Amino acid sequence: MAARSPRVVAELGRPETPEETAARKAEDSLRHRQRQTVRNLVLALGASLLLVLVIVLLVPRSDTPVDRDVDVGAVAVQAQAASDDPLAVPELPEGWRANAAELRTSTADGVTAWYAGYLTPGDEYIGMYQGLEANPTWVAGLLASTLASGTVTIDGVEWTVYDNRRSSADVGNARYGLTTEAGDSTFVLLGTASPEEFDTIAAALVPAIEAQD
Repeated sequence: MAARSPRVVAELGRPETPEETAARKAEDSLRHRQRQTVRNLVLALGASLLLVLVIVLLVPRSDTPVDRDVDVGAVAVQAQAASDDPLAVPELPEGWRANAAELRTSTADGVTAWYAGYLTPGDEYIGMYQGLEANPTWVAGLLASTLASGTVTIDGVEWTVYDNRRSSADVGNARYGLTTEAGDSTFVLLGTASPEEFDTIAAALVPAIEAQD
């Protein structure tokens, strides 16, 4: 039987040499492995996305925002051991609620303050700070270095007013603020509530303020 002539490769116009045949097969093998790798990556990505989808569907969700109700008085009793000054716990009307209460120490100036965060009946925020042996730098830091706009007297206590509601500056939560001093304590109220709601909490703080003298 006659030997079969080598196959002519169209691109070359002649039969492949053994070296060219080996190179072609090596390149075909490389391309095959690359296609397999890409296919495996796509399959792995699809499996991961499917797993995420299953987790999202299985985890229960609620449209109701988390709204903690903190007992400020109970926290103040525990925190009082760290302060010689009586810590303020305002008695507020129905509809007010607290979502935070703790002692905070400023890293900038080392001032320790008793803090309670309140939500008004209209779901606006007011933060109450009682700085213990505080300084003007601490007050300025809380109020975003804004300037006082006047004073107001509430149930016999004079407060300095910081009204930033019309300011275009970034003042964070300090859209409105009140400050006063009594004994070794500096009281700062700041937040997004209305002046009338600030008056309510300021009036509720009068017994605690008078107890500082």
